[in-house]
Amino acid sequence: MKEYCFTKEVEGKRIHDNHFQENMYSRSTRRRRRRLWVPGPVIVGAGPSGLATAACLKERGVTSLILERANCIASLWKLKTYDRLRLHLPKNFCELPLLPFPKEFPTYPTKQQFISYLESYAKQFELEPAFNNTVVSAEFDSGCGFWRVRTTVGIKMEEIEYVCQWLIVATGENAEEFVPDFEGMDEFLGPIIHTSEYTNGDCFSGKSVLVVGCGNSGMEVSLDLCNHNARPSLVVRDSVHVLPQEMLGRSTFGLSVQLLKWFPVRLLDRLLLLMSRFILGNTAQLGLNRPKLGPLELKSITGKTPVLDIGALAKIKTGKIKVVRGIKRLMRNSVEFVDGMVESFDAIILATGYRSNVPTWLKENNFFSEKDGFPSRPFPDGWRGHNGLYAVGFTKRGLLGTSMDARRIAEDIKKQWKV
Repeated sequence: MKEYCFTKEVEGKRIHDNHFQENMYSRSTRRRRRRLWVPGPVIVGAGPSGLATAACLKERGVTSLILERANCIASLWKLKTYDRLRLHLPKNFCELPLLPFPKEFPTYPTKQQFISYLESYAKQFELEPAFNNTVVSAEFDSGCGFWRVRTTVGIKMEEIEYVCQWLIVATGENAEEFVPDFEGMDEFLGPIIHTSEYTNGDCFSGKSVLVVGCGNSGMEVSLDLCNHNARPSLVVRDSVHVLPQEMLGRSTFGLSVQLLKWFPVRLLDRLLLLMSRFILGNTAQLGLNRPKLGPLELKSITGKTPVLDIGALAKIKTGKIKVVRGIKRLMRNSVEFVDGMVESFDAIILATGYRSNVPTWLKENNFFSEKDGFPSRPFPDGWRGHNGLYAVGFTKRGLLGTSMDARRIAEDIKKQWKV
């Protein structure tokens, strides 16, 4: 993307503000930081959220600059996902604005198909992120009325400060791997890896593997291990809703969206649980106790997504996937669980998910929560903050929520851009 030198483009943007000039041209005793003016929004993150927002802005005639710490778009999908991954929801609920999936794609596109869709999306809208730009801080300068976004670039760690009127946080819910700290982790002799490092079960064939986490990733990795002749055990610490991926010939998610137009959440939850019991049986007998709140109500309140079963439950029923309780401590070759049981394992895979990293770099204490790095206001009001700050991809509603945020943000900035 074309770089805009601040000293050339800043005319008409408080160029005569002494405080602004002093800060912008101050010299450091260390290496001088390069400063660039960006006439449109700066978007942090080149995943689906950042791409969708940039495309919506471009359609409305607003230019933007996407900053991405990796060397590619959609780095989570390209670099940190396992081979057998597919979209868990039908493709029509995962499309980004302005560009549908190819008709020949299956209902649940594969990882590679989704990546190719995102690459086509970036090409279609001529989106060229500034790669290898790691944002180390972003702060609103009340003296000049602009955002200062500081980055380090590449191996040489060149420092650049981008100055802009609008800042869009698109790093999303899955910016950093969450790795729990168990007693005895340093003592365990086998490998302990996060699912971000897991590709397939080839190297685990014939081994006893403990999978920590019973969400969609934990279930799917356990199934993949089974298919590669490993012996997985699945840690189920809390209650969990497991639903069939499809009901009555339609996706469970799509069916729920349609029925929510006619039924209240609690009534629909009862229907979903009744159908799930008919299709899957009583999951409590398998060690998978259901929460007291229904799946939709729980998702709405806590953001916790129900597991959509794609075959793991059948393996649990046959004993090929063993369900175990929470971990108490790790030992050299074994794991002790909270119920007192001790078992030996060759490896441990942490399907413990990801978390937001916004509090580590955004110097702002009102819009984003320091506790979890999410907007403090819940959906649908968590997309706009103060002083030109926006958030996209934090709705806990997947790509459908991302698309809603992207459109709202683009329309809001368009009104200011015209002025």
